[in-house]
Amino acid sequence: MVMENLSESLKGTLQKIASAVTIDTKLIKEVVRDIQRALLQSDVNVKLVLELSKKIEKRALEEKPPAGMSGREHVIRIVYDELVEILGDSRELPVKKQIIMLTGLYGQGKTTSAGKLATYFKKKGLRPAVVAGDVHRPAAYDQLKQIAEQVDVPFYGDKNEKNAVKVVKNGVEKFKRSADVIIVDTSGRHKLENDLIKEMEDIFKATRPDEKILVMDAAVGQQAGSQAKAFNDAVNITGIIITKLDGTAKGGGALSAAAEVGAPIIFIGTGEHPSDFERFDPERFISRLLGMGDIKTLLEKAEESLKGKDAEETARRMMSGKFTLHDMYEQMNMLSGMGPLNKIAEMLPGGMSGKIKGMDMNTTQDKLRRFKIIMDSMTDEEMEDPSLIRASRVKRIARGAGMENKDVKELIKYYNMTKKMMKGFSSNRKMRKGLMKQLQFGN
Repeated sequence: MVMENLSESLKGTLQKIASAVTIDTKLIKEVVRDIQRALLQSDVNVKLVLELSKKIEKRALEEKPPAGMSGREHVIRIVYDELVEILGDSRELPVKKQIIMLTGLYGQGKTTSAGKLATYFKKKGLRPAVVAGDVHRPAAYDQLKQIAEQVDVPFYGDKNEKNAVKVVKNGVEKFKRSADVIIVDTSGRHKLENDLIKEMEDIFKATRPDEKILVMDAAVGQQAGSQAKAFNDAVNITGIIITKLDGTAKGGGALSAAAEVGAPIIFIGTGEHPSDFERFDPERFISRLLGMGDIKTLLEKAEESLKGKDAEETARRMMSGKFTLHDMYEQMNMLSGMGPLNKIAEMLPGGMSGKIKGMDMNTTQDKLRRFKIIMDSMTDEEMEDPSLIRASRVKRIARGAGMENKDVKELIKYYNMTKKMMKGFSSNRKMRKGLMKQLQFGN
């Protein structure tokens, strides 16, 4: 999970508030100390932590809860609001024809992020291309070329040319008509040196990129602020990508760097695969960190996974209680396209995510894969009406899937349990209406 230690600490603090008998000065000061400790351990900038602490304490002690909100809920809301505030503003990269220049030091993940950005824009229906502007690191050309092939986007580079400006200009010229988004991977250094600044400025003058994005490793820690400021002073960055946020407990430094320089975090990298890349939204991020879930991002991933199919119609059909094996197969396809189950669990509200996290994810995903193979051996008639599947059909389906009879029976049992759950949900009109409204499917 992204920043699991910080998440667990903050969830424990919220639980302390929720279970308190009274909200008094002693509790507020204790809560503030807990939050300070958790944020400092994850390398959030000390100055920001102190400012945040003062704001939370002042608001919690002086503000009266709005009508209809308890004192506990009010303090939790204050903690949420102030944590969102320290992450700064958010913005979404425009989905339009543009040139994007990636900057950053060595080892921060620029080249990998170029591939992830290309994947993002492909999903948005644009034609991206990548340019290998790092002419100093020996493996940079080969790495970006391999990534471009992996995500199936056009690539330009020149192994024999050591003038970065010339390579980038040629690449932009090559793709200016055939590509909508040109992503330029630039050189890095072990630290921000004069020759790197000069090269970035020359590339900027030669290509006039629409976006200048700083790529930072989440593990950079307390150095993140000064690093971001140096790049911002050099090229006036328009956004930040934070990489490897899933692999460190110290991501607070990189997250708080955005607020220090006033440049918004645009994306976060949460894994090695091209799809492990999320548009950053402070409210959604803090909601997940506090265990409140992130239903909107979950729905976006589901819609993306459906690949053009009608997500609303699929949801309505399932919620109506009409649930066939065809629907369950669609569910499994959708889950597979959304990524690993443990990442899906992060987006569910606390109680639900806790149940999923208690499962053996690998075993569960393997079981879902086997279930799909079994359903591939069924007829349309059986998929539409599973009650037809008796002993002789079980044998035929198992033989066709290369499975045992017990595997087919386990699938049918799982289907019946899921159908029963769907039926129970569909009969609860208030719950169904509330969720449909939350998912913005109307009333």
